[in-house]
Amino acid sequence: MNDEVHDDEAPENDAPVQEARLWQDNGWTARVIKNEDDEGWAVAMYKEGESEPALVGPWTMGRDKKNPKPLDVNAFNTLVKTASEVIRRHEQHLHAILHKSTVVSTADGELKVTLDIVPDEDHPYALLAAIDEMGEQVAKVRVEANFKLSPASAMAWVENDFRAPR
Repeated sequence: MNDEVHDDEAPENDAPVQEARLWQDNGWTARVIKNEDDEGWAVAMYKEGESEPALVGPWTMGRDKKNPKPLDVNAFNTLVKTASEVIRRHEQHLHAILHKSTVVSTADGELKVTLDIVPDEDHPYALLAAIDEMGEQVAKVRVEANFKLSPASAMAWVENDFRAPR
């Protein structure tokens, strides 16, 4: 069997593909695949430009009990909604891990202290910053990526004249 796709056979990038086991539309691809864990089928949802699926889940068997149920517009739209939600939750979780903040009270008023982790593969680090009540940044230093931001560590940084913690 020849799996090559010739240029004259390739669908146009913006044209939706609506096949029994493959749907592509609005930046998403749903592909029905053999379930590696058992005898059944699974569906993998890919966001355009991503090599890994955003969502993989079980897929319903067809009436003959051996082939998968064909994809349809309603199933595709539900899968897009579910996969989008998975991505949104992942992004929220990642943001919560990489961006932390606390507020400390000083003689000059409250300061919001933020920690933004830069997950560089070779040399991860974090930026510790202090922002006053007017929204002005009063200090910013580079710290280790594993710096633990807490009200106590933020206050210690402020009391140490914003010198980089060691």
